[in-house]
Amino acid sequence: MTQTILHIDASARTEGSASRHLTAAIVETLGGTVIRRDLTDAIPQIDETWVNANFTASDARTDDKKTALALSDTLVEEVQAADVLVIGVPVYNFGVPAALKAWIDQIARAGFTFKYTENGPVGLLEGKRAIIALATGGTEVGSDVDFASGYMRHIMGFIGITDVEIVAADRLMADADKAMAAANAQIAALAA
Repeated sequence: MTQTILHIDASARTEGSASRHLTAAIVETLGGTVIRRDLTDAIPQIDETWVNANFTASDARTDDKKTALALSDTLVEEVQAADVLVIGVPVYNFGVPAALKAWIDQIARAGFTFKYTENGPVGLLEGKRAIIALATGGTEVGSDVDFASGYMRHIMGFIGITDVEIVAADRLMADADKAMAAANAQIAALAA
């Protein structure tokens, strides 16, 4: 059976981006049907209109409220359709880019990707896999100042995806060849 991969790139750079290079290599290694989402195609920040629409029962939403959620609905459907999420995460100022945060805000929706219970929130997207391709200039992945990898693991778990792997090309500014070689070795291991 062919797997469906949601391939997400968040780098502001379209040329020479290490995270884009990594996601492309991961998708090629895995193979399957690919849904492509490039976050340089602006994902809007959630706003009051979106929040009000989201918290209105679906059968009570006006056309304006449905329009406010249309992109979010599409993004959620892409995540639901995927067996594997491959997400490129360049680390900007120790965290994830604003474009990726905007995407997360659009897809983390109660009743669709998680639900509230008396014991706390429960993710609804179990049985999926996420591969996070992290690229950093100077931040060491897993260090005290890496706020991206832990955040991405947490968000994936929050929506029910607990099979999360990090492919890291970190500290590229210190030794790009060494960082990319290590990441490429991790990618090669994904095929095994």
